[in-house]
Amino acid sequence: MELDFTNLSALVCEAGRQGVPLSQLVLEQQARQAEQEPEVLYRRMRDQYAVMAQAVCAGSEKGVRSTSGLTGGDGYRMQQAARNGGLTGPVFTGALARALAVSEWNAAMGRIVAAPTAGSCGILPAAVLTMQQERQIPERDCVMSLFTAAAVGLVIAHNATLSGAQGGCQAECGSASAMAAAALVELGGGTPAMAEQAVAIALKNTLGLVCDPVAGLVEIPCIKRNAAGVANALCAAELALAGIQSAIPADEVIQAMKRVGDAMPAALRETAEGGLATTPTGRKLFEQVFGTPGGCQGCGCNQ
Repeated sequence: MELDFTNLSALVCEAGRQGVPLSQLVLEQQARQAEQEPEVLYRRMRDQYAVMAQAVCAGSEKGVRSTSGLTGGDGYRMQQAARNGGLTGPVFTGALARALAVSEWNAAMGRIVAAPTAGSCGILPAAVLTMQQERQIPERDCVMSLFTAAAVGLVIAHNATLSGAQGGCQAECGSASAMAAAALVELGGGTPAMAEQAVAIALKNTLGLVCDPVAGLVEIPCIKRNAAGVANALCAAELALAGIQSAIPADEVIQAMKRVGDAMPAALRETAEGGLATTPTGRKLFEQVFGTPGGCQGCGCNQ
């Protein structure tokens, strides 16, 4: 059967029919399409996973700052707090620390994997690397879970969008959160059907999330939204693994996300002309970086 990645439910049904994880189904199909051995594609994904791990390490170092000077150091601070378990234990706090670290490393112009975008680059790595570290899951399983995440991203890209400029942050951090939730379910021993439920739950929780970058930079509030995104992924995965189902199927949630994005005003789709970007502090930060008044991108209109 040739998979077309236009319908998540169809992928889940085929995986169930074959009795294999989504990752195996996706890897084998992609290998056939590329006319290469599955192990070749696996090694490429493992290389991407290594870049993710390197970004966590680099972004967790003390003294990391963005090129704008607006952000940096929160990955390090969260990592220090995570060592004591925080309020919620090492899995949750560790995931938050990794998500912040990767996103801050991106803002510092470090090397990252867009998963699926640079603005949401910390969510998937944080989810999977935390599971490997805290649950001693073999690296191969972690790398394979990225194929499951990729399948979710492909379905969303085909039926909606992964672009904040087109669909708001629901399309970036929301999609990354859904991808991470599916990967977490697989790593937690869940079925493809459970992964589908986790995708629906994660996307529902971020429906309508706007893209309003302060000063037009992928820093504020993007970095902390990466932390929120991995928290959402953990929540969705836990619910799905417990057997809790979404009343609205994942494919319908994806369609709803597209409709919401289409209805969003341009001011809330990465233009920095609305939301947090036009708060008094947001305008001051714009001026701090660019030296011009921070109305609508410095035009002086004070909107």
